[in-house]
Amino acid sequence: MPTVAPFDLAGHCIAAVFLGEIPHFALADGVVHRLDHGAKSVVAHDGLLSATLSLDGATLLTGGEDGKVAATRADGATETLAELPRKWITSVAAGPQGAVAYASGRFAYVRFADGRVKQLEHPRSVEGLAFSPKGMRLGVARYNGATLHFPAADGKPQELTWDGAHTAITFSPDGNFVVTAMQENALHGWKLADGKHMRMTGYPAKVKSLSWSAKGRWLASSGAPAAIVWPFAGKDGPMGKAPLELGTRGNTMVTSVACHPRDEIVAIGYADGMVMAARIADQKEVLLRRPGKGAISGMAWDSGGGRVAFGAETGDCGVIDITA
Repeated sequence: MPTVAPFDLAGHCIAAVFLGEIPHFALADGVVHRLDHGAKSVVAHDGLLSATLSLDGATLLTGGEDGKVAATRADGATETLAELPRKWITSVAAGPQGAVAYASGRFAYVRFADGRVKQLEHPRSVEGLAFSPKGMRLGVARYNGATLHFPAADGKPQELTWDGAHTAITFSPDGNFVVTAMQENALHGWKLADGKHMRMTGYPAKVKSLSWSAKGRWLASSGAPAAIVWPFAGKDGPMGKAPLELGTRGNTMVTSVACHPRDEIVAIGYADGMVMAARIADQKEVLLRRPGKGAISGMAWDSGGGRVAFGAETGDCGVIDITA
């Protein structure tokens, strides 16, 4: 049976991650808490808005209401990587070769490992950022589509157009597809080889959480009373195919999804704080945590796939050990 080690905090958990083997919880007040032989914390921001894990899993990258982009390591050391006075850093993304992207208003910025910063302007506000897994390529979610930049080079970016507000963006692990979450209850995708569109609709709520399976064959999403898992194994992705629905629970919405680092298993967090795991192959479900005090707002597996860190909008956090 899975065991749950609760970690009760005060405030909205923006992200729950593992830095190495140490669980970290980034809260909206700007404090990053960790469970490292007891509870410890460090103040990363005066108000935290966005967070993501570095590609090597060793650093938590965060953006704040204080205009700072910070990097927090497992030992609690925090470094300010960039600063935009009197601005809000609404999105951050981790890139290859130590690059970090961040956004404020209509501008996206890429900070390279040597400290150089490239500024990228857009007609409307930047809503989401993601790097391609192949090469130095940055995707920007914006109004009426997405923009793909090559920030290390000069030249025009690639524009992907679809009417509506796009609020988040992700590349498939093989780099062949781009998918955005939209302000309306839908996902939209593009096949980069030929620009073909992929419409992924039917959600009763906005999609706020996306996670790719280990080999990139599936994309799990929130926004329904089940985890909606789209097939991406074929050359045309989910076009003409129905998604799987994992962990269906009547009227309780899925609010967070996190795919296992090696196996085709999805951790599913719900609006009532419950956490379940479901296997894609046979849709078998295992209860990991009973309902808690608030909606799950962040989840992550450790590198070995034996533990899940979770955080809720109410600060109801913890670690689930599935090897127990």
